[in-house]
Amino acid sequence: MIADLRDFLLHHHPFDQLTADERERVHGAARQREFAAGQVVVRPGGPVSKCLFIVAAGSARLERDAFTGRTLEEGDCFGYPSILSGNSPTAAVVAESDLTVHCVPADVFKGLLGNAAFAEFFLKDLGERLRLAAASAPGTLGGELTTPVGELGLRPLVRVAPDATVGDAARAMGRAGEDVVLVDTLPPGIVTDHDFQTKVLAEDRGPATPVREVMTPDLKTLPADTPVHSALLYMLEERIHHLPVTRDGDLVGLVSATDLLRHQTRNPLYLTRQLERLEDPAALATYSANAAAMIERLYGGGLKVAQVGRIFSSVNDTLMRRLLRLAETELGPAPCPYAWLVFGSEGRMEQALITDQDNALVYAEAGAAQAAYFARLAEVVVGHLLTAGFPECPGGYMATNWCKPLGDWLELMRGWIETPGPESLMMVGIFFDFRSVGGGLDVGAMEDVVTGAADNQIFMAHLARQSLGFRPPLNFFRQIQADDGMVDLKTGGIAPIVASGRVLGIAAGTRERPTRARYEAAIAAGLISDDLGQTVIETYRFLLGLRLETQLRVLRERGAPDNRIRLKDLSSRDHRHLKDAFGVIRELQEKVGHRFRVNLLG
Repeated sequence: MIADLRDFLLHHHPFDQLTADERERVHGAARQREFAAGQVVVRPGGPVSKCLFIVAAGSARLERDAFTGRTLEEGDCFGYPSILSGNSPTAAVVAESDLTVHCVPADVFKGLLGNAAFAEFFLKDLGERLRLAAASAPGTLGGELTTPVGELGLRPLVRVAPDATVGDAARAMGRAGEDVVLVDTLPPGIVTDHDFQTKVLAEDRGPATPVREVMTPDLKTLPADTPVHSALLYMLEERIHHLPVTRDGDLVGLVSATDLLRHQTRNPLYLTRQLERLEDPAALATYSANAAAMIERLYGGGLKVAQVGRIFSSVNDTLMRRLLRLAETELGPAPCPYAWLVFGSEGRMEQALITDQDNALVYAEAGAAQAAYFARLAEVVVGHLLTAGFPECPGGYMATNWCKPLGDWLELMRGWIETPGPESLMMVGIFFDFRSVGGGLDVGAMEDVVTGAADNQIFMAHLARQSLGFRPPLNFFRQIQADDGMVDLKTGGIAPIVASGRVLGIAAGTRERPTRARYEAAIAAGLISDDLGQTVIETYRFLLGLRLETQLRVLRERGAPDNRIRLKDLSSRDHRHLKDAFGVIRELQEKVGHRFRVNLLG
């Protein structure tokens, strides 16, 4: 049953911002219309919208270029971008089910824009739409992020025979005007202009040198249908600058980092290249701003928040490795192998904006000389990270405080498992998300301690109970509880999913760190149902996206982003989804508590 329009307006933002007289004006002018499932309500390129449509019942799809942009549900509006701009609609709206809408005439809608609180919703939303449209305009990186690399205009392949010399390869490159050549060995190899500099000139080799001796064997390739964002990430993680492309198994062309370096500081490959060439850490003062611009570009270009987090984490990994090399240049060679560890969202490769530092250092051999060297190295690198915009961790979980030989780390980690008190469990929640990003020391023994924890059922029960300490903010009536109108998405939503995922991931025996991968491993191991696991994964994606959207908006307004959102800023649809998300977390926690027999702990 469709609610009375007066009551409907009172319970849906932004119409709840209207005065009683304004709502009465809407009630008197609005007309109700019905559309059957599949019927087109708005056509792109058609006449300027004559009314504001408000979904009263059912759902519709907002589509652009045959792409389902989003679902419109009860309380959602459409048609207003055309009214405000005076232009034809740019997107189609199609009834997804039998659809009922309230139609408010355009002149009545425009008259309501004198109410600032009401107008802000539509004008801000239109600005956001225009920003996204600009980000995905043809010819920009944002619009190409989901484009297959095979459609980018690939460079031609320059090839030489297996018995070619360096001179032959150089001449072939010169004739083609390219800086890379493929060697037709089995499997094929690749030689770049950079290889000539580092493996030929630097080693006083001549043009008669067989090209086999300087090529990189085992050519890395990607299929032509690979999205640009995946190619970007692959090149970042593999640290390569030239990527041959295949179609049906055959090499068809090549894409290079240079081809993708179009938007300078907003491009992850550009940032990575700048970091690889960094000599003066003082130049990192702009890193935070450049990173934020890159993240907004990636997210505005259509990437999911998990993809953004993985790309940003890869860029940060490059930063860490470069700072470690600079520190070694300053302090001299390390006295023994070591590893620089990161934790938290960076450890899980889910960091979507710069956050507090969470890092540590582990080195192979105990001794006074080693301790002194690595304490100084930690101090230098942490200081440079401060310059780059990474604040100190309020809890002190940084390498300047957590710098120990491998044996000490193993003893600590085993102790946390054997005596799972509150402090030990807090340490597990921090350090068991570790990931090595530089230094070269094999930390497999630490990984073994984490995966071996699954055999200690008492520890697992305690860890599960600790994960239940993060409670979603729902009251007895399943309504969202706000603190002064604000909800902390991290403590009420993101943290409980991460904590439960950590427990399930350890129990499943996976060494994967990303939260999604942990839930997928738990599903495969039969620890949770596929239905619940996939729902939690989607819930996590929604919460991360909602937080990032809010944080980026705060940054644009030159504010300081945190983890909180203001409930009144949410659309009725997002408000409903947030309530559903918190309900999913409650169900997840019930399952985790039951699975690990938390009730037996007393």
